[in-house]
Amino acid sequence: MSAITRIIDKTGVVGAVVGSFSCALCFPAAASLGAAIGLGFLSQWEGLFMHWLIPAFAAVALLASLAGWFSHRRWQRTLPGAIGPVLALIGVFGMTHHFLGKDLARGIFYTGLIVMVVASIWDMINPANRRCATDGCETPAARG
Repeated sequence: MSAITRIIDKTGVVGAVVGSFSCALCFPAAASLGAAIGLGFLSQWEGLFMHWLIPAFAAVALLASLAGWFSHRRWQRTLPGAIGPVLALIGVFGMTHHFLGKDLARGIFYTGLIVMVVASIWDMINPANRRCATDGCETPAARG
């Protein structure tokens, strides 16, 4: 994955997590953590975060993960990177549009955040390498 794609992916993950720190009504656990580290002032923009910024950052993380698929073609890396933002989006829209129960939507959102953070850490520790096509790879016999 290129450096720009990796930076965009990390920006999406950090944005979604920090955005959840501002929403005390919907995400009390994340908001408590955010207040503990000095981000309590974000609560005045809860509506903006909930309706616009969290979905936007989750969408950025999803698009970065899907762009990474075109670089490395490894579904084992793309799947967790795509599932996390999708779960976060389902959880946010479930709470804002009330098509899921509040507790279920909150659980789905927290699960999505956890998957996004774990996938992001995994990508930092063990970056993906591009896989070449079978006709473009040099075999040990050809090296001779």
